[in-house]
Amino acid sequence: MKTSWILLMLLASPAAAQSSQIENACTTVAKNFLLTDNLNVGIVQSFPELKPPGVRMTYGLRQGTPKSDMSDTFACEFQSTEPPFNLTRFCASTTCYAADDGDADRKRRFAEMRILLDRAQKK
Repeated sequence: MKTSWILLMLLASPAAAQSSQIENACTTVAKNFLLTDNLNVGIVQSFPELKPPGVRMTYGLRQGTPKSDMSDTFACEFQSTEPPFNLTRFCASTTCYAADDGDADRKRRFAEMRILLDRAQKK
């Protein structure tokens, strides 16, 4: 039993904690927000174990941009790590968008991204 526990701990590396499902969902939100089909994603960090679960990543809009030159950031927070993810907040650089935002335009952009993510999950 003790050997099984040690083996399990060795297999649970930090990379295993990443969640490709919420990473993909956040990439979808970023593409929709930035109005692009071609988003070059750089470094991605996901945190499925946090409440709320989230993702943050660097990106570039130009084809062939090296990851080291990607300084723009995008972040998402979700209610769940499983579909439907239910987007609760996202940030493009230092500007964040949420359903309870006091700014009407940011609140509207958030509602649009939530609708587009819901549509993408139904495909």
